[in-house]
Amino acid sequence: MKILVTGGSGLVGSRIVELLKDNYEFDSSTEDITQKDSIQNRIENSNAQIVLHLAAKAHVDGCEEDKNLGEQGEAWKINVEGTKNVSEACLKLKKKLIYVSTDFVFDGEKESYVEDDTPNPINWYGKTKYEGELAVQNSGAEYIIARIAYPYRTKFVRTDFIRALIEKFKKGENLTMVTDHIMVPTFIDDIAFALDSLVQKEQTGVFHVTGSQPISPFDTAVLIADTFGFSKSKIAKTTRADYFKGRAERGFHLNLKNDKISRLGIKMKTLQEGLLDFKSP
Repeated sequence: MKILVTGGSGLVGSRIVELLKDNYEFDSSTEDITQKDSIQNRIENSNAQIVLHLAAKAHVDGCEEDKNLGEQGEAWKINVEGTKNVSEACLKLKKKLIYVSTDFVFDGEKESYVEDDTPNPINWYGKTKYEGELAVQNSGAEYIIARIAYPYRTKFVRTDFIRALIEKFKKGENLTMVTDHIMVPTFIDDIAFALDSLVQKEQTGVFHVTGSQPISPFDTAVLIADTFGFSKSKIAKTTRADYFKGRAERGFHLNLKNDKISRLGIKMKTLQEGLLDFKSP
């Protein structure tokens, strides 16, 4: 089976290709997804049966800076219009679409979220990604929407949030960590294997492809310190209101439950389990 990937060179996509290259033939698209004719011609000229759509403007605060521009901003053009272009081509050419979305489609007012909960994004990144979800759902194409959250991996030239914290500990820097924001860090290897399983099981619909341990940034830093033997003396507490002042709003409880994929036999690591892979030789 062949998969055409948009955004395949990023943190998540590059690892998916690396891990699943023996299971699928991957074809990487470098076309600008906001250019309708260009991306649709690319999809039409590929014999891939599946399009894995990862290309996005994903910097939360960077997207917030686009908010005043509305539909003329880069975040909207990429995350919404670009996704419409991809999904319309998938419908026309009868290709299955896997759209990677985010926990930020929710407002964080509930203690946890399942796939059937109604999104209510509170920042522009979440808004544009949710509009992207709607574009996929309304396109008529066969689709999987995979919501992921705080992806991290053990080896990569780019720094994810877990590696950034580890490096700060190594340098002896002070860490000011938020206590009132709950997230579910997700091991990227698990994302790859979960998507493989969903494809093999011929699943469609919305899935939370997230880790199995809801945790605050503050407790994440404490867990990293405990796991690697760093001193916890440099970890300080703060709140969302203070830490994100002047930046995009973050919700409190962004705990996306992964029970739906668990019932399909897909296991997602806790953060504690994922950190052990960092220690493995």
